[in-house]
Amino acid sequence: MITLVGNAEIAYDDIGTGLPVVFLHAFPLNRTMWAPQVSALAADYRCIAVDVRGLGESSASPPYSIDRYADDIIAVLDALQIHRAVVVGLSMGGYVAFSLWRRHASRVRAVVLANTRAAGDTPDAVERRRKLIALARADGSTAVANVQIASLVGKTTRDKRPDIYDAVHRMMAQAPVAGVIGAIEALMGRTDSTDLLGTISVPTLVIAGDEDASVPLKETREMAGAIPGARLEVISEVGHLSNMERAGAFNIVLTEFLGSLLYS
Repeated sequence: MITLVGNAEIAYDDIGTGLPVVFLHAFPLNRTMWAPQVSALAADYRCIAVDVRGLGESSASPPYSIDRYADDIIAVLDALQIHRAVVVGLSMGGYVAFSLWRRHASRVRAVVLANTRAAGDTPDAVERRRKLIALARADGSTAVANVQIASLVGKTTRDKRPDIYDAVHRMMAQAPVAGVIGAIEALMGRTDSTDLLGTISVPTLVIAGDEDASVPLKETREMAGAIPGARLEVISEVGHLSNMERAGAFNIVLTEFLGSLLYS
């Protein structure tokens, strides 16, 4: 499905009925990364998986920012006449979730923050992103995929699940270059959300992977500890893409959390 937001077409899936759950994908992937969750949850929940502008099937329309991605999500919810939804964000999707809470808190029923961080980019991280933009411009998305995939997929998955590794690499390599560059610019310019953590007053689940090379477990524990009442779940033998690497374990944790919302 498509919602027109200004001059941008925002693509999404809307499957199932019940409590609305919005899925926000990682960089530089797209909404299909959530297929294992949507297929498992759609019998009991209304699953809305969205492509941020410039990635997946959403059209490219600069300038790009995490806040603009968040406003696009609200436009999709408005089009679907959904007032409040559970927001599930992984990595970059977590940054969008923070922006949604900052800008549209009344629309957020609960939050799931998977393999993400509250802090903004360090100067070193900004420099690495600038080099990634140059690489994307010079050699395209496949080159970006070749550089990025080791930090996204955990060692156990690389050793034992080549199908997952290949699926992730393929998804990254197929990403539109303009959208990849735009997303990197959005990541570089995002707001530090550390001071926001203590204001999160809705039920919150934080998910980490014990082999995540991008977000150390210590940092995730500190983030979860700063959110009032947050629940932390660590999934073993997964890296940065916990929802894909061990979908079954991720789904158990997620469905338990969603189930608790029905009685609160």
